[in-house]
Amino acid sequence: MSSARDQQLADTFVSLADTLVADFDVLDFLGMLTERAVDLLDVDAAGVILSDQRGGWRPAAGSSEHAALVEVFAAQTLQGPCLDCVRSGTPVSSADLAGEHERWPEFGPAAVSAGFRAACALPMRLRDEVIGALTLLNTAPVAIGGATIALGQALADVATIGILQQRTARQYDLVSEQLQATLHHRTVVEQAKGVLAEVGGLDMHEAFLALRRYARAHHLRLSEVARGVAAGELAANGLLSERSDSPRP
Repeated sequence: MSSARDQQLADTFVSLADTLVADFDVLDFLGMLTERAVDLLDVDAAGVILSDQRGGWRPAAGSSEHAALVEVFAAQTLQGPCLDCVRSGTPVSSADLAGEHERWPEFGPAAVSAGFRAACALPMRLRDEVIGALTLLNTAPVAIGGATIALGQALADVATIGILQQRTARQYDLVSEQLQATLHHRTVVEQAKGVLAEVGGLDMHEAFLALRRYARAHHLRLSEVARGVAAGELAANGLLSERSDSPRP
């Protein structure tokens, strides 16, 4: 690996492990995980699903809106590599989703229609506890290699340890409390993205980046900014007027 990629990889592991900060935001953290997975693993998209602690699994983050749509469909149909992964606690992959008619008769066509042909889901686990899955997606029907899977699993493992460590440090009585809160905040974020997309003529991923940029610039939680936009307490036009064309942090 190049020295620049080595440094990026090291920075990523440090960021994923450093969850004991006072303003830790799970949604921003998971968004970073999916974006860094795309950057480091040479895949086209990535998404995360989390347990809702009621026997179901729901989308929590995506590197793009396409990835999010596939994860949503997987959660709704109870099919796909991510669902098989969290149930088994082991990686599940497909080199060509177009040929998975028997294994995933609904998920396969949905993923292909969204532009994805290959997938690999990696469990977010600590020992026997699986709290979610990181799914890697490619637009070409090419198997995701063993080295990529190994590094992706390492990222998922460190992220899981970080999340559970943060919960323990704050003395949560039940793991389900923050998972449920995270999924609720995700719904609010989706609502806020819709508002910004409509007001600013943005696509949904651009709307998410605008939300996150504003939150970071003003040292606020992503979920707080989203709640303000969704409730009409924070003017969408005002937020969008602060957008910058500078590269993503």
